[in-house]
Amino acid sequence: MTLPAFDYRRPATLSEALAILADDPQARAFAGGQTLLPTLKQRLARPSVLVDLQDIPDLRGVKVTDTTVEIGAMTRHFITETDPAIRAAIPALSHLASGIAHPQVRHLGTMGGSVANNDPAADYPAAILGLNATIRTTRREIAADDFFTGLFSTALEPGELIVSFRFPIPRRAGYHKFPNEASGHVTVGAFVVDTGAGVRVAVNGAGPCVFRQTDAEARLSAEFSHAALEGFTQDPKGLNNDLHATPAYRAQLAAVAMGRALDMALAA
Repeated sequence: MTLPAFDYRRPATLSEALAILADDPQARAFAGGQTLLPTLKQRLARPSVLVDLQDIPDLRGVKVTDTTVEIGAMTRHFITETDPAIRAAIPALSHLASGIAHPQVRHLGTMGGSVANNDPAADYPAAILGLNATIRTTRREIAADDFFTGLFSTALEPGELIVSFRFPIPRRAGYHKFPNEASGHVTVGAFVVDTGAGVRVAVNGAGPCVFRQTDAEARLSAEFSHAALEGFTQDPKGLNNDLHATPAYRAQLAAVAMGRALDMALAA
């Protein structure tokens, strides 16, 4: 299958990329291409220009301090998986990256591309929301709780690019997902985080958009143990219903995923 016709630009600076995007409303930023290329093949996207961000150094890199981990938007999944500083500071984040799809995808896909797309079956949105990350863009800083707005929808405005993600280092955290066996995409997953000042629980794959499970958060904030989750049930209302799982089954998986993510956090 041939791709629709488009121009291709590969700017060397962030300002050059922003200028191209501002000049043409039909231009599209190109990160790792793991989502955009399939949509091009299916004619679901028809950009006039692809703006390849791979050569922009401001969008790459990892910076770890005593309290935060900052990861550039164009950092590939493989780096997040293997970087020793990330693995030491937030092991659950490296664990999440290690389970994304297949090695080929992890060597091409980027955190920024995944988060900007906000596919309900993506892994990173659970980490962003669960770890209460700050999304730094070319225009502002956006709190995780304000970033994800719906199915394939975020707070990003036209022409706005993600520059990096800043994660507070938690006391402990864990992630578990039930993947689609063919694609590795998330059927249901959960990221459980003990921040030291409370607990955050993010659920991905279950609904049209990643969401916080506030009942589980309240239970685990009172007692960070499996006993706190006894009797917990996820409401199936509004959950995804497709050939992979019914809402009722996804609700069951969400509770199990939380328990297994909690196992990882407790073992940290």
